[in-house]
Amino acid sequence: MSLLPDFAMEDEFKTKIVTSSKKDKAQSSFGFFQRSRNAIMGAADAVRRVAAKGGFGDDNRRTEALTTSIDGMIWTGGANGLLLQWDPNGNRLQDFQYLPFAVQCLCTFGSQIWVGYMNGIVQVLDLEGNLLGGWVAHSSPVIKMAVGAGYIFTLANHGGIRGWNVTSPGPLDSILCKELAGKEFLYTRMENLKILAGTWNVGQGRASHDALISWLGSAASDVGIVVVGLQEVEMGAGFLAMSAAKETVGLEGSAVGHWWLDMIGKILDDGSTFERVGSRQLAGLLIAVWVRKNLKDYVGDVDVAAVPCGFGRAIGNKGAVGLRVRVYDRIMCFVNCHFAAHLEAVNRRNADFDHVYRTMTFCRPSNLCSAAAGTMPFLLLSCVLACSMYLLWLVYRSGLPLVLYIAAGASSVVQMLRSTNPLSGLTVEGVPELSEADMVIFLGDFNYRLDGITYDEARDFISQRCFDWLRERDQLRAEMEAGNVFQGMREADIKFPPTYKFEKHLAGLAAYDSGEKKRVPAWCDRILYRDSRSDLASECSLECPVASSILRYEACMDVTDSDHKPVRCIFSVDIARVDESVRRQEFGDIMTSNEKVKIILEDLCRIPETIVSTNNIIIQNQDTSILRVTNKCGKKDAFYQINCEGQSTVKDDGQASDRHPRGSFGFPRWLEVTPATGMIKPDRTAEMSVHHEDFQTLEEFVDGVPQNWWCEDTRDQEVVLVLKVRGRYSTETRNHRIRVRHCFSAKTKREDHKPNESAQIPGNVLPRSDYQRLSSSFDVVDQLRNLHSP
Repeated sequence: MSLLPDFAMEDEFKTKIVTSSKKDKAQSSFGFFQRSRNAIMGAADAVRRVAAKGGFGDDNRRTEALTTSIDGMIWTGGANGLLLQWDPNGNRLQDFQYLPFAVQCLCTFGSQIWVGYMNGIVQVLDLEGNLLGGWVAHSSPVIKMAVGAGYIFTLANHGGIRGWNVTSPGPLDSILCKELAGKEFLYTRMENLKILAGTWNVGQGRASHDALISWLGSAASDVGIVVVGLQEVEMGAGFLAMSAAKETVGLEGSAVGHWWLDMIGKILDDGSTFERVGSRQLAGLLIAVWVRKNLKDYVGDVDVAAVPCGFGRAIGNKGAVGLRVRVYDRIMCFVNCHFAAHLEAVNRRNADFDHVYRTMTFCRPSNLCSAAAGTMPFLLLSCVLACSMYLLWLVYRSGLPLVLYIAAGASSVVQMLRSTNPLSGLTVEGVPELSEADMVIFLGDFNYRLDGITYDEARDFISQRCFDWLRERDQLRAEMEAGNVFQGMREADIKFPPTYKFEKHLAGLAAYDSGEKKRVPAWCDRILYRDSRSDLASECSLECPVASSILRYEACMDVTDSDHKPVRCIFSVDIARVDESVRRQEFGDIMTSNEKVKIILEDLCRIPETIVSTNNIIIQNQDTSILRVTNKCGKKDAFYQINCEGQSTVKDDGQASDRHPRGSFGFPRWLEVTPATGMIKPDRTAEMSVHHEDFQTLEEFVDGVPQNWWCEDTRDQEVVLVLKVRGRYSTETRNHRIRVRHCFSAKTKREDHKPNESAQIPGNVLPRSDYQRLSSSFDVVDQLRNLHSP
């Protein structure tokens, strides 16, 4: 690994350590060096493991889906969201990209191409690749699409199936939406639930049972969902470096993190009263959600995400972890954050929020390889961080200017990230996923402090419980009012003392930091939210499906296990949901009873009138016949497809035997029809070539039946082609049947090798120009042809 330092230099510095007079400091530094070296080797090993699995490969161009459109073009969709159009010869014609998400499936109907994406979106394109429309079809990847009964049915990864009218997007959409809106009161159902959200910076400690009861147990008795966000569960340079490496290979959580989950689960009676539906840890950040058992049937589509903000936006000492869940068919996102510290770092905190809000994505990668490829920069950066800690120690021991090293190291890290990230330079203007949720709750240690106040002044106001004056000094409130952070979000009135910073295990307000630094108390730990309402006066409805209010917002001042106090907030949430069974019934009534809809639908689904040039075609070896189809309609395009309905053998009397259907609807080997699908413009004629393919003339007899080298029956054959014609939006077809007959057993009168003798061949067959004499037993073979097989 080129990132590893030169350990020959290490030995030189070890010598300096041994000869140093400060042996205790040297021993302490040597212990730190050993931990850093272990972190280096562990992260480097993680890089090697993932690289061995092909993680460095660019997997974004992999083809995920393929289909053929009605005009004969081939369309493919890639893992990077790219749509490619190819001609039948395999030549790339053009490409389109409307979303950065992986294409999971493709489906064609008429002149439309339907595209299903990893993020649950469905788009509709025309044959030229122009985007006609798109919408969120599912909350998980769309993995399959199929046509039937006038609908395009989509199958999601979680098993959900939905049907979309083939006319969408089209003129019917606005009418149906208007009619359904008028019946909204019939299928709208109102639900109410309570959500308990709690945040706590635990300062790398472990809470007592009584502390957890005071914080969560006493408030969870009548809530439906419990959201817990913890900060500084586990910290330390070595742990942060290794957690970055684990992050890339899919190892979530640590032993300490699982301890917290187990302890909180016991408090909530996990398994009997509540059930944990998801959790996510990023270094010292941990988020988990529990749902009451009787609510479990209405909760699903759980997904998690993490956004590191520390050390080049790659290390999780600062950042956020999020969990998204669907409740009563409404999307809720919970985000646990830990932003930059220190009084003067207001802009950095604002930038941390902006980075989290814009980049947090809950869509899982389509496979492990692409996930590994996308996380390579974080693996490499974890190695660089460990190396940096080691080199920092070396610089410290050597007495070199530390500032110069830090500047150089930061520059090299940025350059390395730019060179190794396969997605660097890719900028796609998209809407943040958090903005699309119906409700978002941010909780955590935001680290905003109090400006323009001294430690003693703050203590005096706190002792007098004059929180209004202190709130005027709150950085977060000032930044929100200026529109610099948490735009569009709200917070309940703060009626509890600042939650930072306290001496551990000391009760009361006298426990505020009284050490050498005397940090000014501040409301670092906060809970903010946004629902569907644009203003507080809006009522809950399908247009504004989630409306919430705050029942309690408080800090647990009696908990002394950390230098922060835990904070909790209880929300009362009204949710407007759709009763799908009732809405489907109302939709069906509109489709069948609304005259305007019926007229438009009948016109859209009308099948154009077409005529064919012939219903009977006879071809011989390598013959080609032209079938012409005319669209008699002057306004609508006609779409056609030719299938082979069945094949039969022609008897000696010229009549076809019983037809044998072909299950695949494909053509027999000896027949080629091109083009077999297509579109005919109004008042235009399309030509199809019906061609007999060349075949070998070597023949054998199997059970008395002549067969060629493909083991196909070489007696006269007849197939029935079905030309199916439909309109742009019609799923029903008007069929034309064309009989195509080919005479395999074309015989001519041949002279035998014996003089004055000849083989008599029936005169009602066609001559076979490429027939070759194969053996001296020609007479026997020719006579056997005239016999009937048993």
